[in-house]
Amino acid sequence: MCKSEAMKSNGNRERVRIFGIDIDVLDFFAVIKVLDEWILSGRKDCPYVVTPNVDHIVKLNKNPTFMEAYQKASLVIADGKPVILAARLLGKPLPGTVPGSDLIPALFEHFNCNQQGLRVFLLGTLPGVLDKATAKIEGTWPHVKVVGTYSPPQGFEYSMTECEYICSTVSDAQPDMLVLGLGAPKQELWISRFADRLPVGVAVCAGATIDFIAGEKSRAPLWMRNCGLEWFYRLLSEPRRLIGRYAYDACIFPRLFLREWISRS
Repeated sequence: MCKSEAMKSNGNRERVRIFGIDIDVLDFFAVIKVLDEWILSGRKDCPYVVTPNVDHIVKLNKNPTFMEAYQKASLVIADGKPVILAARLLGKPLPGTVPGSDLIPALFEHFNCNQQGLRVFLLGTLPGVLDKATAKIEGTWPHVKVVGTYSPPQGFEYSMTECEYICSTVSDAQPDMLVLGLGAPKQELWISRFADRLPVGVAVCAGATIDFIAGEKSRAPLWMRNCGLEWFYRLLSEPRRLIGRYAYDACIFPRLFLREWISRS
């Protein structure tokens, strides 16, 4: 990568700018190392992680508040092979995808193998799903303790009373890590507003990860993930919910890429 096109941010970490956002040039294991350092350092300023994919980039293009939340994130890691391919074609290669749904279990495994205690709070999805996820986490990774869960009601983000309650509940639980499973852009918008109220080592915007851990939703087979076809598997699994979004993204993302290509020529 051309050094003149790279940015230095957050210490010595390198970032590249595409689609108006700065993405950290880190592979999967480097991300684990960064999060491990944050958690073990004892910091409690709630740095948060976002994972741009095609849908995020399309939403960022038309939502300035979402873009602001991205700009405030401490770690921005690519989730989605189309983003990796676009970066390579634009001359700003990234080392590979770091999906949140792979990152969270890998981080649990890392702390468990090192026999380091990790205190986790799960925010999002449905109460029954949270119970299943908690049982799966503590049964699979004994050194990971779920110290709290909460399933916020519909429209909670518009109620300051509800948001204050969430902040208080998370703070009282004293987690090392907050996993947000609220969906994009809700989870990113919410954490950008309230990070300074949360004494947490790190917060990760993880989408459907809690549902995957609980077994409520199934991941695509590994070969489909490796081929960049996880989106197709999810479409087959939830066609009524996803077909409109994916069709829209498929129309808009190539236009955004072309605009980016032209701006660099």
